[in-house]
Order: sequence, then C-alpha cells, then structure tokens
Amino acid sequence: MKVIAGYLLAVLGGNSSPSAADIKNILASVGAEADDERIELLLSQVKGKDVTELIAAGREKMASVPAGDGAVAAVAAAPAGGGAAPPAETKKEEKVEEKEESDEDMVSGLFD
Repeated sequence: MKVIAGYLLAVLGGNSSPSAADIKNILASVGAEADDERIELLLSQVKGKDVTELIAAGREKMASVPAGDGAVAAVAAAPAGGGAAPPAETKKEEKVEEKEESDEDMVSGLFD
C-alpha cells in the first residue's frame, strides 16, 4: 500500500512516469522502508497506463463489491441445530431523541 501511495504522490507532484528511485525517495522522506520487489511489480503493472484510467477502473470494480449486511443475513438465515432452544426474543430499543443545543446557546455568553 505504501508503494502505491508513493507512486501516486509522485504522479500528483507532476511526475507522470515515476521511477523506482522516485518512489524510494518519497518513502524514505517519511521514514518508510522500500521493498524493491513490490516497487518493480507495481511499475511493471502500471507501465504505459494513465493513473486516472486506473483509478476509474478500480472504482468500477469496488462498486460491484457487496458491502453491508451480507454476513448478518447469512448468520440469521442459518438453521438452528437439532435440539437448540428457540431464539430469544429481541428487544426493540427505543430511540431517545436528545434535544440538540443550538449555536445561539453556545455563544450567548461569549460577547456579553
């Protein structure tokens, strides 16, 4: 992850094609160690590609990744064991609405 961050920082700094030395210098400036193998792997994978297009492609892939209640639904749908007791009743939590303080209350004594 730090190698990718170093690469992107170099690109943001105006270097459209950072070298391994550029990435190492960026990582060294913040005290991080550079892994030569990972740097070379990254550079080989992004060679000749536009960073903007890579980010757009990554966003498309992330959009298809499920996020949320998938694990909870899977656990809830799992059948109970043979002699297991019936599930306990769930308590509904009452939502307590707290009165929010207005900005006027916060600064009323500030200029008195």
